[in-house]
Amino acid sequence: MFKVENLVKQYGNFTAVNDISFNIEKGSIFGLIGPNGAGKTTTMRIMATLLTKTSGKIELGGQDLYKNIKESRKLLGYMPDFFGVYDDLRVSEYLEFYGEAYGLNLIDVRKVIPDLLELVGLAHKREDFVNNLSRGMKQRLCLARTLIHQPEVLILDEPASGLDPRARVELRNIIKELQKMGKTILISSHILLELSQLCTHVGIIVDGKMPILGSMEQVLSQVQGNVLIQIKVLEDVEGARVWLLEQQKVVDVTLNNLGAFEVIYSGDEREMAKLLKDLSEKFLVLSFNPQRQNLEEVFMELTEVNGSEA
Repeated sequence: MFKVENLVKQYGNFTAVNDISFNIEKGSIFGLIGPNGAGKTTTMRIMATLLTKTSGKIELGGQDLYKNIKESRKLLGYMPDFFGVYDDLRVSEYLEFYGEAYGLNLIDVRKVIPDLLELVGLAHKREDFVNNLSRGMKQRLCLARTLIHQPEVLILDEPASGLDPRARVELRNIIKELQKMGKTILISSHILLELSQLCTHVGIIVDGKMPILGSMEQVLSQVQGNVLIQIKVLEDVEGARVWLLEQQKVVDVTLNNLGAFEVIYSGDEREMAKLLKDLSEKFLVLSFNPQRQNLEEVFMELTEVNGSEA
C-alpha cells in the first residue's frame, strides 16, 4: 500500500530522516518506534503530504504520492500527535465541520456520523460540547475526525499519548477493529509494549536511520542476546542442574523459589529445540518456557548506544 524508498529530509545541515526505506502492506499495522527526535513525526508528516521530502520516493497504492496530492489525500487519514479541538462546538458539529473541510456534502457527513461515533464509543456524547470530554474521549473524537472521509490508510502519530491505561486499551481495541475493516495503519508510539501487542510489522528509527525493520518476529530475532528459559523437571533436580551446566550454550542455571530452573541460554531457536529434545531424553520435563525479548528490550538495546541522545 505504501512504499518508501531512500527517504531523506534535511533542514539546512541537519538531517532529520536519513535514507530510510520500508513497505507497508495493505491491511497491516506498521509500528514506527524511536526516541524523541529520531525522525518519526517528520517521516509521518511527509507521508501525509504535509511536509516535502528532500529526496527519495514514496508510492501510495502504486502511484507517486506527490503526483496528485489532492487524490492522495483522499486515501489518507492523518491524526497528529497534537491536534486542535474547538471547545464551543458539540461533538456532532465538530465532525460536520471537518467533513465539510474535506469537501464532503454535509448531508452525506451527517449520515456517517452515527456509525463513526459508535465505532469510537462516543455515540452517547453526540450532543455534548467538546470541552466537556475527557482526554481519552477527545483522542477518540480526533480518530473519528480522521475517519470522516473514509480513508484507506491511517497515519496515527502517538495516538495514545497522555492516556490512562483504560483509555489506551479502548483505543487499541478500536485500532484492531479498524484493521479488521481493511484499513492499513501506520502508528507511532513510545508505549512499546502496546505496539508489540498491536503491530504486524515494526520499524525502529534511531538518529534518522532505520537499523531494524520487519515483522514483529523478525525484529525480535534480529537482536542477538541471551534468552531466559524456565525449566521444571519432575525428579532428579540436582542431576538436571549439573547436566544443563555442561551444555555448550548454557551460560548459567539457578533454581527459583517455585522449584524451576532459570537458565540463561545463548543459542538460537534451533539449538534451543535440540536442548529440549536432549533434556527430555534424560529427564522428565514438566515445562520448558523460553522468555523472548519484548519490544521494550529491543528498543533499549538499540538506543542505549546513543546515550543522552536516546
